[in-house]
Amino acid sequence: MAAPSAKKRLVHHLDTPFSTSLWPEISIDDQDSILELLCHLLSPIGQHRRIHTKTSKGKRAAKREKRAKSKVDEVPNSVKIPTPPSPELSASVDVGFNSITQNLGLHTSPLDESDKSHKDYSMIFVARGSQSQAFNQHFPQLVAAASRNLPDKEKIRLVGFSKPCSEKIGSVLGIPRASSVAVSRHSPGADALFAVVQNLVAPVDSPWLNETPSITYKPTQIGSVETTIGTKREK
Repeated sequence: MAAPSAKKRLVHHLDTPFSTSLWPEISIDDQDSILELLCHLLSPIGQHRRIHTKTSKGKRAAKREKRAKSKVDEVPNSVKIPTPPSPELSASVDVGFNSITQNLGLHTSPLDESDKSHKDYSMIFVARGSQSQAFNQHFPQLVAAASRNLPDKEKIRLVGFSKPCSEKIGSVLGIPRASSVAVSRHSPGADALFAVVQNLVAPVDSPWLNETPSITYKPTQIGSVETTIGTKREK
């Protein structure tokens, strides 16, 4: 007996009346070139972290290390070697979803001149191939909003890597993985990378930002998706 054909129906949902912001199109070869330059730029940060930062081994190990350190402090004439400061670039680089999203949000609202916590990004790199789309689909709209008042040459460039590369970037930084990296404007040593990115990557295009001052009414959009209805189980 032939299996009954699956039934289909339309499911309706609310949609936005504004156009969505798309990721800039970048060829795979250009992505590889940019990734190589990015890793070269970030390598001093990872080298410093691997040499001078101790990874956590749990609470018990931390307690043992603290007791051993206290005994060393009791020994007279013990010489402590100070840890060298982090590379200057470290203060100009943000790593991770939360810090980058929070800083971009500051750019979309009027800034307080006395607030020095925000950073002026020039480039944002996202390992799109290493995560679900739900984790990074907000970046184009946030970048477009943060760059809307900047000249074309100074707009934030958004680079999405199609290949899984979060572990590679993390390895360069001395951490397990990195989903996204943002580089501030005028970061030391980043001029060559920015010149390449500026030449290969177009600014994020968001036509809806030009429509926001308009008083034209935008009706609610109803989206429709065809879905399959499961067949009833035969008794």
